[in-house]
Amino acid sequence: MSLLYRIHHDRLDHYALAHLFYPFKVSLDQCPILKAKGCRPLQMTFEDQLKIPTYYHLEEYSSGLQVLKQENFAATHIAPPGGIEKSAFFEAINTRGPEQMVHVYEDLQKQATKKLPVAKEFSELGDLIAVDGSLITATMSMLWADYRNGANKAKVHLGFDIGRGIPQKVTLTDGKGDERPQAERLVAPGQTDVYDRYYQCYKNFDDWQDQERHFVCRIKASSRKTELRINEVDPDSHIFYDAVVLLGTKTVNQTNREVRVVGYKADGKSYWVATDRFDLTAEHIALNYKLRWTIESFFAWWKRHLKVYHLIARSPYGLLMQILTGLISSLLLAIYCHEEYGGRVSVNRVRELLCKIRNEAVEDAANRGLDPPDIIDLDFGAYATF
Repeated sequence: MSLLYRIHHDRLDHYALAHLFYPFKVSLDQCPILKAKGCRPLQMTFEDQLKIPTYYHLEEYSSGLQVLKQENFAATHIAPPGGIEKSAFFEAINTRGPEQMVHVYEDLQKQATKKLPVAKEFSELGDLIAVDGSLITATMSMLWADYRNGANKAKVHLGFDIGRGIPQKVTLTDGKGDERPQAERLVAPGQTDVYDRYYQCYKNFDDWQDQERHFVCRIKASSRKTELRINEVDPDSHIFYDAVVLLGTKTVNQTNREVRVVGYKADGKSYWVATDRFDLTAEHIALNYKLRWTIESFFAWWKRHLKVYHLIARSPYGLLMQILTGLISSLLLAIYCHEEYGGRVSVNRVRELLCKIRNEAVEDAANRGLDPPDIIDLDFGAYATF
């Protein structure tokens, strides 16, 4: 029995760190066991391998490994019992645990989807998934991350659940990786995908409808439209065009299936959007595309506050593992903030969580007359059910 469970059994369910990591513990119940590939035993378990980068994403440190040695709390509760050297950590990140990491991410994504409600203002719009790519600056030694002369970059492609505000599926390519082929990997039939203008492709518009993948995609104003039916538009609305058309030039690249095109104005700029959502109002179609900004906001949050783009791995394998830990961290925070505050993740809530973790450790150690915080054993086996 862990010391935390033995001493603090009556208040265990109030521990913020235990609360944050509990969904991860649930995911581990059915997770494949990480085994050593050779004769040398593992220096850290998969739990350690995931807790360390997760703590790194939460903390405002330039080096997540340095803090494991210099900060008493992290050395006690986050690092393995015997500590971990940089060489062993980087070896693990770059060579071990892909099956386990993917399992945990997919399971947490399912947990978050079940627990987090769709925002009320989006409930009538369907299962909206914004799709986009984001470049990650790579080092010159990362030859696989081809981008252009004098610059290497990787690109993460993400599907983002707009209604719940959480990441969904993800892929990783070099910086030149085309975003359009990734679309079908990031969304599922029945969902409505929200795309920027780069994804405009008339063949894809037909294929997506055949696959029952709904779409809302911005198109060029100059796109050729053969009008089949024109819908009435309120002259006082920001919608100025609504029609069912065939897009493209006949015998060249024209769509085989009907497409609805909606034109609207926002902030003095005109937008043209193609969709197969014939069931929604033109105003709802315009709102669907406006909501695409949520994935841009997520990428900005990810980069600024979770430090996902600060490289701790150089190989494609290691960088994907780093990306997955960043997504896992965001899912853990999303579940925690929903259960604790009934709302979404914010900077203030993350900072409050970190303060709460330390205050609880120091307070309980002081109540027992012990030196803070080395006596607290945050063992997953002691985690309470929330």
